[in-house]
Amino acid sequence: MQSSKTINDNDVRNIVLSYLMHNCFKETAETFISCTGMKQPADYPVDIDKRKPIYNFALEGNALKAIELTNQLAPELLQENKDLHFDLLSLHFVELVRKRKCTEALVFAQNELTSFGKQDRYVEKLEDCMALLAYEEPEKSPMFYLLSMDYRQSVADSLNRAILAHANLPSYTSMERLIQQTTVVRQWLHQELGKDGPPLFSLPAFLKN
Repeated sequence: MQSSKTINDNDVRNIVLSYLMHNCFKETAETFISCTGMKQPADYPVDIDKRKPIYNFALEGNALKAIELTNQLAPELLQENKDLHFDLLSLHFVELVRKRKCTEALVFAQNELTSFGKQDRYVEKLEDCMALLAYEEPEKSPMFYLLSMDYRQSVADSLNRAILAHANLPSYTSMERLIQQTTVVRQWLHQELGKDGPPLFSLPAFLKN
């Protein structure tokens, strides 16, 4: 016998609020709380005002400012998370290349990125970054993805998640975890039941329904 659960409006609101707070949409979150009559959660992050400029600077490609503010907010974070530190330094290098400041980019790489080349896990990406210097139009090079908005977004999201985790707050929103769980369950059912099972979960397809 199958049982069904009614979706609680408060649960839906909390999922939406979690997304807004995670992504530093403070004004929208406060408006949402006011319009829905919700009470501000006890764990409402008080550091949104500090996280938001860090996130925005990374999203704009201003990695050095993002690093500076991150060190003020969480001094040990980038020392402990070398991968993230490398990504932020790489982002600054890429932005120098984008602005055709190739000499400055080369000097920056020698001073700040060379040490990462001693570790195998950074070599490939470091080579991709340096290869940008070989092209008059790096945007048309095979490494063009490093100059994309998607790459900035990826670095900014990683930084935001790391700051949240450092503060012992969830690094992923309830909405993201729900989508991940739905994807896994649908994939398992699709494999177990074949054509009789539900199709694989697709967010674009879901949003069209």
